[in-house]
Amino acid sequence: MDGTLLDSEPIWDIAMAELAARHGIVLTPRLRASTLGNSLPDALAKVHDAAGVPAADRGPDADGRWMLDRVNELFAQDLPWRPGAREALDLVAGAGIPMVLVTNTVRELTEVALETIGRGRFAATVCGDEVAVGKPAPDPYLRAAELLGVPPAECLAVEDSPTGTQAATAAGCPTLVVESAAPVEPGPLRVFRPSLVGLGLDDIAEAWTGGLAHITTCQNEES
Repeated sequence: MDGTLLDSEPIWDIAMAELAARHGIVLTPRLRASTLGNSLPDALAKVHDAAGVPAADRGPDADGRWMLDRVNELFAQDLPWRPGAREALDLVAGAGIPMVLVTNTVRELTEVALETIGRGRFAATVCGDEVAVGKPAPDPYLRAAELLGVPPAECLAVEDSPTGTQAATAAGCPTLVVESAAPVEPGPLRVFRPSLVGLGLDDIAEAWTGGLAHITTCQNEES
C-alpha cells in the first residue's frame, strides 16, 4: 500500500521526523530508510534505539498511539496515488484476477487509506497487526495466499521497499519490484520495473514467469 499504491511515504516521513524530535534526535536519511516498510512496533524500536531510550522508558503503546493519530490526521489532508497505480489495479481487476492488499500498516490506518483506494477492489486485505510477525517476515504474504486458496508461487507480489520485497520472496512469491523511497537489491524471485505507468497484462505475466525462472536458474547454478 504505502509506496506502491499510494504516495504515502512522504506522509510517514513527516510523522517519523516529528516522533524523532519528540525523543530529542533528528531523523537522519539512514534512520528513515531503515524504517521503510516496517511494522509500527519495529519502526518505533529503531527510533528508540537511535535516541538511546532505555527499555524501561520506551512506552511503545503511547508512542504508537501518537503515531497513529498523527498519520491519521495527515492521511485525511491528502493521500495521493503513486504513478500508474490506479490504472494497474483497474487492469488487473478487468482481467478477473483476484487481488489481496498486503500491508504492514495497521488495520486502523488501512481502513482510512481504503477510502481512497477502494475496498471493493480486493478479495481480502491483510494488515501488519493481523499476523504473528509483519514484514520482512513472510507471514503477511503467506496469509494472503491462504485467503486466496492458492500456493504463494502462484501469486505475483508487487512491492516497492526492501522490507516488503524480502517478505514476499521469503513467502515464495514471484515479485514485481517498483522502487519508490529506497533501493531494493536484486535477488531470486525479483523482477524490476521503474514504474507502474503503462503496465500491461503481458508485463504482469512476464514478471511472474521471470521471477520463477530466476530462482530456477539460481537453483540450477547451485546444483
